[in-house]
Amino acid sequence: MLNVLLFVAGLVALVGGAELLVRGASRLALSFGISPLVVGLTIVAFGTSAPEMAVSAGAVLGGQTDLAVGNVVGSNIFNVLFVLGISALIAPLVVHRQVIRQEVPILIGASLLLAVLSLDGRLTLFDGALLLGLLIAYTVFLIVQSRRETRADAAQASAGGAATPSEYDAEFQAPRPGAWDARLPVQLVLILVGLGLLVLGSNWLVTAAVAFATALGVSDVVIGLTIVAAGTSMPEVATSIAAAIKGERDIAVGNAIGSSTFNILGCLGLSGLLAGGAGLIVPQALLAFDIWVMVAVALACLPIFLTGREIARWEGGVFLGYYVAYVGYLILAAQSHAALPAFSNVMMGFVVPLTVVTLVVVLIRRPAGTQAH
Repeated sequence: MLNVLLFVAGLVALVGGAELLVRGASRLALSFGISPLVVGLTIVAFGTSAPEMAVSAGAVLGGQTDLAVGNVVGSNIFNVLFVLGISALIAPLVVHRQVIRQEVPILIGASLLLAVLSLDGRLTLFDGALLLGLLIAYTVFLIVQSRRETRADAAQASAGGAATPSEYDAEFQAPRPGAWDARLPVQLVLILVGLGLLVLGSNWLVTAAVAFATALGVSDVVIGLTIVAAGTSMPEVATSIAAAIKGERDIAVGNAIGSSTFNILGCLGLSGLLAGGAGLIVPQALLAFDIWVMVAVALACLPIFLTGREIARWEGGVFLGYYVAYVGYLILAAQSHAALPAFSNVMMGFVVPLTVVTLVVVLIRRPAGTQAH
Protein backbone atom coordinates (compact mmCIF):
# COMPACT_ATOMS: atom_id res chain seq x y z
CA MET A 1 0.00 0.00 0.00
CA LEU A 2 2.87 2.35 0.81
CA ASN A 3 4.38 1.75 -2.64
CA VAL A 4 1.00 2.37 -4.29
CA LEU A 5 0.70 5.69 -2.46
CA LEU A 6 4.29 6.53 -3.39
CA PHE A 7 3.57 5.74 -7.05
CA VAL A 8 0.41 7.88 -7.09
CA ALA A 9 2.19 10.75 -5.32
CA GLY A 10 5.06 10.52 -7.80
CA LEU A 11 2.64 10.57 -10.72
CA VAL A 12 0.80 13.61 -9.34
CA ALA A 13 4.12 15.40 -8.76
CA LEU A 14 5.25 14.64 -12.32
CA VAL A 15 2.05 15.90 -13.94
CA GLY A 16 1.93 18.97 -11.70
CA GLY A 17 5.60 19.72 -12.25
CA ALA A 18 5.25 19.45 -16.02
CA GLU A 19 2.24 21.80 -15.95
CA LEU A 20 4.08 24.42 -13.89
CA LEU A 21 7.16 24.09 -16.09
CA VAL A 22 5.16 24.60 -19.27
CA ARG A 23 3.30 27.60 -17.87
CA GLY A 24 6.35 29.30 -16.45
CA ALA A 25 8.67 28.61 -19.36
CA SER A 26 6.15 29.58 -22.05
CA ARG A 27 5.34 32.89 -20.38
CA LEU A 28 9.03 33.57 -19.79
CA ALA A 29 9.81 32.82 -23.43
CA LEU A 30 7.01 35.10 -24.63
CA SER A 31 8.29 37.90 -22.41
CA PHE A 32 11.54 37.75 -24.40
CA GLY A 33 9.70 37.94 -27.71
CA ILE A 34 9.79 34.27 -28.76
CA SER A 35 6.86 33.46 -31.04
CA PRO A 36 3.91 31.34 -29.83
CA LEU A 37 4.65 28.76 -32.54
CA VAL A 38 8.20 28.18 -31.31
CA VAL A 39 6.93 28.00 -27.72
CA GLY A 40 4.42 25.33 -28.69
CA LEU A 41 6.87 23.22 -30.68
CA THR A 42 9.71 23.40 -28.18
CA ILE A 43 8.78 24.33 -24.61
CA VAL A 44 5.33 22.71 -24.59
CA ALA A 45 6.76 19.57 -26.25
CA PHE A 46 9.53 19.49 -23.65
CA GLY A 47 7.03 20.01 -20.85
CA THR A 48 4.83 17.06 -21.82
CA SER A 49 7.95 14.87 -22.18
CA ALA A 50 9.60 16.16 -18.99
CA PRO A 51 8.23 13.28 -16.84
CA GLU A 52 9.79 10.71 -19.20
CA MET A 53 13.10 12.59 -19.08
CA ALA A 54 13.01 12.91 -15.30
CA VAL A 55 12.18 9.24 -14.76
CA SER A 56 14.77 7.99 -17.26
CA ALA A 57 17.48 10.23 -15.84
CA GLY A 58 16.56 9.27 -12.27
CA ALA A 59 16.56 5.59 -13.19
CA VAL A 60 20.06 5.85 -14.70
CA LEU A 61 21.40 7.67 -11.64
CA GLY A 62 19.76 5.02 -9.45
CA GLY A 63 21.26 2.15 -11.44
CA GLN A 64 18.00 0.95 -13.04
CA THR A 65 19.05 1.41 -16.67
CA ASP A 66 16.51 -1.20 -17.82
CA LEU A 67 13.74 1.02 -16.48
CA ALA A 68 15.20 4.09 -18.25
CA VAL A 69 15.14 2.54 -21.73
CA GLY A 70 11.89 0.66 -21.19
CA ASN A 71 10.17 3.87 -20.09
CA VAL A 72 11.00 5.67 -23.35
CA VAL A 73 10.16 2.76 -25.64
CA GLY A 74 6.92 2.07 -23.79
CA SER A 75 5.95 5.77 -23.76
CA ASN A 76 6.37 6.05 -27.53
CA ILE A 77 4.20 2.99 -28.12
CA PHE A 78 1.65 4.40 -25.67
CA ASN A 79 1.69 7.87 -27.28
CA VAL A 80 0.77 6.59 -30.74
CA LEU A 81 -1.52 3.66 -29.98
CA PHE A 82 -3.30 4.83 -26.82
CA VAL A 83 -3.13 8.65 -26.90
CA LEU A 84 -4.01 8.98 -30.60
CA GLY A 85 -6.46 6.08 -30.35
CA ILE A 86 -8.52 7.52 -27.51
CA SER A 87 -8.35 11.04 -29.01
CA ALA A 88 -9.69 9.73 -32.33
CA LEU A 89 -12.57 8.01 -30.55
CA ILE A 90 -13.57 11.40 -29.12
CA ALA A 91 -13.43 13.08 -32.55
CA PRO A 92 -11.84 12.03 -35.86
CA LEU A 93 -8.40 13.65 -35.95
CA VAL A 94 -7.47 15.71 -38.99
CA VAL A 95 -3.78 15.29 -39.83
CA HIS A 96 -2.02 18.33 -41.23
CA ARG A 97 0.12 17.90 -44.31
CA GLN A 98 3.23 19.03 -42.38
CA VAL A 99 2.77 16.17 -39.89
CA ILE A 100 2.73 13.64 -42.74
CA ARG A 101 5.58 15.20 -44.71
CA GLN A 102 7.84 16.22 -41.83
CA GLU A 103 7.00 15.15 -38.29
CA VAL A 104 6.17 11.48 -38.91
CA PRO A 105 9.24 10.89 -41.15
CA ILE A 106 11.41 12.49 -38.46
CA LEU A 107 9.85 10.21 -35.82
CA ILE A 108 10.41 7.17 -38.06
CA GLY A 109 14.02 8.23 -38.64
CA ALA A 110 14.63 8.71 -34.90
CA SER A 111 13.06 5.32 -34.13
CA LEU A 112 15.19 3.55 -36.75
CA LEU A 113 18.31 5.35 -35.50
CA LEU A 114 17.63 4.18 -31.95
CA ALA A 115 17.16 0.61 -33.19
CA VAL A 116 20.48 0.72 -35.07
CA LEU A 117 22.40 2.32 -32.18
CA SER A 118 21.01 -0.34 -29.82
CA LEU A 119 22.11 -3.33 -31.90
CA ASP A 120 25.34 -3.68 -29.89
CA GLY A 121 23.34 -3.88 -26.65
CA ARG A 122 24.18 -0.43 -25.28
CA LEU A 123 23.87 3.28 -25.92
CA THR A 124 27.35 4.72 -25.52
CA LEU A 125 28.39 8.19 -24.45
CA PHE A 126 28.83 9.05 -28.13
CA ASP A 127 25.36 7.73 -28.94
CA GLY A 128 23.85 9.94 -26.22
CA ALA A 129 25.73 12.98 -27.51
CA LEU A 130 24.56 12.20 -31.06
CA LEU A 131 20.91 11.99 -30.01
CA LEU A 132 21.09 15.23 -28.04
CA GLY A 133 22.89 16.94 -30.92
CA LEU A 134 20.11 15.88 -33.29
CA LEU A 135 17.53 17.27 -30.84
CA ILE A 136 19.32 20.64 -30.84
CA ALA A 137 19.49 20.61 -34.65
CA TYR A 138 15.80 19.72 -34.86
CA THR A 139 14.89 22.56 -32.49
CA VAL A 140 16.95 25.07 -34.50
CA PHE A 141 15.25 23.82 -37.66
CA LEU A 142 11.83 24.39 -36.10
CA ILE A 143 12.80 27.93 -35.07
CA VAL A 144 14.03 28.80 -38.57
CA GLN A 145 10.93 27.25 -40.11
CA SER A 146 8.60 29.13 -37.74
CA ARG A 147 10.28 32.45 -38.57
CA ARG A 148 9.62 31.86 -42.24
CA GLU A 149 5.99 31.02 -41.52
CA THR A 150 5.67 34.10 -39.29
CA ARG A 151 6.91 36.33 -42.09
CA ALA A 152 4.50 34.65 -44.51
CA ASP A 153 1.60 35.14 -42.08
CA ALA A 154 2.55 38.79 -41.62
CA ALA A 155 2.56 39.28 -45.38
CA GLN A 156 -0.85 37.61 -45.63
CA ALA A 157 -2.22 39.78 -42.82
CA SER A 158 -0.99 42.95 -44.51
CA ALA A 159 -2.81 41.83 -47.64
CA GLY A 160 -6.05 41.51 -45.66
CA GLY A 161 -6.07 37.75 -45.34
CA ALA A 162 -5.35 37.33 -41.65
CA ALA A 163 -6.80 34.24 -40.06
CA THR A 164 -8.67 34.17 -36.77
CA PRO A 165 -6.41 32.71 -34.07
CA SER A 166 -7.55 29.49 -32.46
CA GLU A 167 -8.30 29.10 -28.75
CA TYR A 168 -4.97 27.30 -28.30
CA ASP A 169 -3.03 30.03 -30.12
CA ALA A 170 -4.77 32.71 -28.06
CA GLU A 171 -3.48 31.07 -24.90
CA PHE A 172 0.08 31.72 -26.01
CA GLN A 173 -0.32 35.15 -27.61
CA ALA A 174 2.60 37.50 -27.03
CA PRO A 175 1.92 40.09 -24.32
CA ARG A 176 1.97 43.84 -24.71
CA PRO A 177 5.47 45.38 -24.47
CA GLY A 178 6.54 45.50 -20.85
CA ALA A 179 3.44 43.74 -19.56
CA TRP A 180 5.36 40.67 -18.42
CA ASP A 181 8.48 42.33 -17.02
CA ALA A 182 7.05 42.70 -13.53
CA ARG A 183 6.02 39.04 -13.51
CA LEU A 184 9.39 37.55 -14.46
CA PRO A 185 10.15 36.48 -10.85
CA VAL A 186 6.82 34.61 -10.76
CA GLN A 187 7.66 32.75 -13.97
CA LEU A 188 11.11 31.83 -12.64
CA VAL A 189 9.52 30.49 -9.43
CA LEU A 190 7.06 28.41 -11.48
CA ILE A 191 9.96 26.93 -13.47
CA LEU A 192 11.99 26.11 -10.34
CA VAL A 193 9.01 24.58 -8.52
CA GLY A 194 8.08 22.60 -11.64
CA LEU A 195 11.61 21.21 -11.97
CA GLY A 196 11.67 20.38 -8.26
CA LEU A 197 8.39 18.47 -8.51
CA LEU A 198 9.70 16.58 -11.56
CA VAL A 199 12.83 15.48 -9.71
CA LEU A 200 10.88 14.52 -6.57
CA GLY A 201 8.13 12.76 -8.52
CA SER A 202 10.60 10.80 -10.63
CA ASN A 203 12.37 9.51 -7.53
CA TRP A 204 9.08 8.39 -5.96
CA LEU A 205 7.86 6.79 -9.19
CA VAL A 206 11.10 4.87 -9.82
CA THR A 207 11.24 3.65 -6.22
CA ALA A 208 7.64 2.41 -6.36
CA ALA A 209 8.10 0.86 -9.82
CA VAL A 210 11.12 -1.16 -8.72
CA ALA A 211 9.15 -2.36 -5.67
CA PHE A 212 6.26 -3.40 -7.96
CA ALA A 213 8.63 -5.33 -10.22
CA THR A 214 10.10 -7.18 -7.25
CA ALA A 215 6.71 -7.96 -5.70
CA LEU A 216 5.14 -9.13 -8.98
CA GLY A 217 8.18 -11.13 -10.01
CA VAL A 218 8.58 -9.32 -13.34
CA SER A 219 11.51 -7.34 -14.69
CA ASP A 220 12.11 -3.61 -14.49
CA VAL A 221 11.73 -3.59 -18.28
CA VAL A 222 8.12 -4.79 -18.19
CA ILE A 223 7.21 -2.30 -15.45
CA GLY A 224 8.88 0.47 -17.47
CA LEU A 225 7.08 -0.54 -20.66
CA THR A 226 3.65 -0.56 -19.01
CA ILE A 227 2.97 1.15 -15.67
CA VAL A 228 5.75 3.76 -15.75
CA ALA A 229 5.30 4.45 -19.49
CA ALA A 230 1.57 5.06 -19.06
CA GLY A 231 2.12 7.14 -15.93
CA THR A 232 4.73 9.46 -17.43
CA SER A 233 2.59 9.90 -20.56
CA MET A 234 -0.34 11.38 -18.62
CA PRO A 235 0.53 14.95 -19.75
CA GLU A 236 0.28 13.80 -23.38
CA VAL A 237 -3.03 12.08 -22.63
CA ALA A 238 -4.48 15.18 -20.96
CA THR A 239 -3.21 17.55 -23.66
CA SER A 240 -4.39 15.48 -26.62
CA ILE A 241 -7.82 14.69 -25.15
CA ALA A 242 -8.38 18.35 -24.23
CA ALA A 243 -7.30 19.41 -27.74
CA ALA A 244 -9.62 16.86 -29.36
CA ILE A 245 -12.58 18.03 -27.24
CA LYS A 246 -11.86 21.68 -28.14
CA GLY A 247 -11.61 20.80 -31.83
CA GLU A 248 -7.86 21.51 -32.00
CA ARG A 249 -7.21 18.21 -33.76
CA ASP A 250 -3.86 19.15 -35.30
CA ILE A 251 -2.57 19.82 -31.79
CA ALA A 252 -3.77 16.43 -30.55
CA VAL A 253 -1.81 14.67 -33.31
CA GLY A 254 1.24 16.92 -33.20
CA ASN A 255 1.58 16.60 -29.42
CA ALA A 256 1.75 12.80 -29.51
CA ILE A 257 4.12 12.66 -32.50
CA GLY A 258 6.37 15.51 -31.33
CA SER A 259 6.64 14.16 -27.79
CA SER A 260 7.65 10.73 -29.13
CA THR A 261 10.47 12.28 -31.14
CA PHE A 262 11.61 14.24 -28.08
CA ASN A 263 11.54 11.08 -25.95
CA ILE A 264 14.06 9.35 -28.20
CA LEU A 265 16.38 12.27 -28.89
CA GLY A 266 16.12 14.07 -25.55
CA CYS A 267 15.37 11.47 -22.88
CA LEU A 268 17.70 8.74 -24.15
CA GLY A 269 20.29 11.30 -25.24
CA LEU A 270 20.50 12.71 -21.72
CA SER A 271 20.36 9.22 -20.17
CA GLY A 272 23.24 8.09 -22.40
CA LEU A 273 25.35 11.02 -21.24
CA LEU A 274 24.50 10.41 -17.57
CA ALA A 275 25.47 6.75 -17.92
CA GLY A 276 29.03 7.85 -18.70
CA GLY A 277 31.70 5.59 -20.12
CA ALA A 278 29.86 2.40 -19.16
CA GLY A 279 27.03 3.34 -21.50
CA LEU A 280 23.31 2.71 -21.19
CA ILE A 281 22.62 -1.02 -21.31
CA VAL A 282 19.73 -1.96 -23.62
CA PRO A 283 17.99 -5.11 -22.32
CA GLN A 284 17.97 -8.07 -24.68
CA ALA A 285 14.18 -8.33 -24.39
CA LEU A 286 13.83 -4.83 -25.82
CA LEU A 287 16.21 -5.62 -28.67
CA ALA A 288 14.31 -8.77 -29.54
CA PHE A 289 10.80 -7.31 -29.54
CA ASP A 290 9.78 -3.97 -28.05
CA ILE A 291 12.09 -1.61 -29.98
CA TRP A 292 10.83 -3.14 -33.22
CA VAL A 293 7.24 -2.71 -32.06
CA MET A 294 8.06 0.97 -31.50
CA VAL A 295 9.48 1.23 -35.03
CA ALA A 296 6.46 -0.60 -36.50
CA VAL A 297 4.06 1.71 -34.65
CA ALA A 298 5.85 4.77 -36.05
CA LEU A 299 5.73 3.29 -39.57
CA ALA A 300 2.03 2.45 -39.13
CA CYS A 301 1.24 6.16 -38.79
CA LEU A 302 1.89 6.86 -42.47
CA PRO A 303 -0.73 4.58 -44.12
CA ILE A 304 -3.33 5.41 -41.46
CA PHE A 305 -2.68 9.16 -41.77
CA LEU A 306 -2.84 8.92 -45.56
CA THR A 307 -6.35 7.41 -45.54
CA GLY A 308 -7.94 10.80 -46.07
CA ARG A 309 -5.34 12.56 -43.90
CA GLU A 310 -7.31 11.84 -40.78
CA ILE A 311 -7.50 9.26 -38.04
CA ALA A 312 -11.09 8.01 -38.18
CA ARG A 313 -12.86 6.61 -35.15
CA TRP A 314 -12.48 3.04 -36.37
CA GLU A 315 -8.74 3.61 -36.86
CA GLY A 316 -8.56 4.98 -33.32
CA GLY A 317 -10.28 1.79 -32.18
CA VAL A 318 -7.66 -0.26 -34.05
CA PHE A 319 -4.88 1.69 -32.30
CA LEU A 320 -6.42 1.07 -28.88
CA GLY A 321 -7.01 -2.60 -29.68
CA TYR A 322 -3.38 -3.08 -30.64
CA TYR A 323 -2.22 -1.39 -27.45
CA VAL A 324 -4.37 -3.70 -25.35
CA ALA A 325 -2.99 -6.67 -27.33
CA TYR A 326 0.59 -5.43 -26.80
CA VAL A 327 0.13 -5.10 -23.03
CA GLY A 328 -1.57 -8.50 -22.96
CA TYR A 329 1.42 -10.02 -24.74
CA LEU A 330 3.83 -8.45 -22.23
CA ILE A 331 1.85 -9.82 -19.28
CA LEU A 332 1.60 -13.32 -20.78
CA ALA A 333 5.30 -13.34 -21.67
CA ALA A 334 6.32 -12.12 -18.20
CA GLN A 335 4.35 -14.95 -16.59
CA SER A 336 5.39 -17.52 -19.25
CA HIS A 337 1.70 -18.27 -19.63
CA ALA A 338 0.62 -21.32 -21.63
CA ALA A 339 -1.72 -19.16 -23.72
CA LEU A 340 1.16 -17.09 -25.12
CA PRO A 341 1.81 -19.20 -28.28
CA ALA A 342 -1.89 -19.25 -29.23
CA PHE A 343 -2.18 -15.51 -28.59
CA SER A 344 0.86 -14.78 -30.78
CA ASN A 345 -0.44 -17.01 -33.59
CA VAL A 346 -3.83 -15.28 -33.63
CA MET A 347 -2.25 -11.82 -33.73
CA MET A 348 0.37 -12.56 -36.40
CA GLY A 349 -1.72 -14.94 -38.48
CA PHE A 350 -5.07 -13.15 -38.51
CA VAL A 351 -5.42 -9.77 -36.80
CA VAL A 352 -2.36 -7.98 -38.21
CA PRO A 353 -2.83 -9.15 -41.86
CA LEU A 354 -6.55 -8.26 -41.69
CA THR A 355 -5.72 -4.75 -40.48
CA VAL A 356 -3.15 -4.25 -43.26
CA VAL A 357 -5.57 -5.43 -45.96
CA THR A 358 -8.33 -3.15 -44.59
CA LEU A 359 -6.03 -0.11 -44.62
CA VAL A 360 -4.90 -0.81 -48.18
CA VAL A 361 -8.50 -1.16 -49.40
CA VAL A 362 -9.55 2.07 -47.64
CA LEU A 363 -6.54 3.94 -49.04
CA ILE A 364 -7.28 2.77 -52.60
CA ARG A 365 -10.99 3.55 -52.40
CA ARG A 366 -10.58 6.95 -50.72
CA PRO A 367 -11.79 9.65 -53.15
CA ALA A 368 -9.11 12.07 -54.26
CA GLY A 369 -11.12 15.02 -52.93
CA THR A 370 -10.73 13.86 -49.34
CA GLN A 371 -6.95 14.04 -49.58
CA ALA A 372 -6.80 17.84 -49.53
CA HIS A 373 -5.95 19.47 -46.26
